[in-house]
Amino acid sequence: MAEAPRDAQRMLQIWPTIVGVVFAAALILILYIGLADTDIPGEVLIAAAFVYLGSAALGHRAAAWPLFCATFVLIGIGIAVEPFSPFWTMIVIVAALVVYGLVRGRLQPTWGLPLQAVAMLVVIALALLVPVLPAPWGAVLVGTGLLLHAGWDVHHLRTRRVVASTMAEFCVALDTCLAVGVVVLALR
Repeated sequence: MAEAPRDAQRMLQIWPTIVGVVFAAALILILYIGLADTDIPGEVLIAAAFVYLGSAALGHRAAAWPLFCATFVLIGIGIAVEPFSPFWTMIVIVAALVVYGLVRGRLQPTWGLPLQAVAMLVVIALALLVPVLPAPWGAVLVGTGLLLHAGWDVHHLRTRRVVASTMAEFCVALDTCLAVGVVVLALR
């Protein structure tokens, strides 16, 4: 009988991992049944970098969850409204966040806004490269980017920098599972 409260406590401790796996499974299912195209995983990768850069620009680790919610809404609108581009919308918001961060003097520490801005530029370059690659290599590149971002998440989870630890844990699960799913779907 005493096991049930311990199991519940354990579930509460790992909720970010559980939610990350569920999000990844939902995205993979949406891709598999054709409700969304292969741009979605790339947009998730952009969203991941967006959350980190936004948190660094705002100077608050807790800003990660509201920023994630914003990307979730943007990607959802992109699925529902055909001409809407979550990618370009996030890029415009990122530019505004960088300006805000610079005005607020967020150049220190270097692992904050400066490093997150470089990471964002790498992710943008990758996202722009994906559409010009022949199938399945674009999806494989997105999967690789997601796996690399999962490593980024692990680092930030361990150092407790830039984003809330729950966000980093959530992203490790989401990025890893989605990366595997994207590559498997692309290679089938």
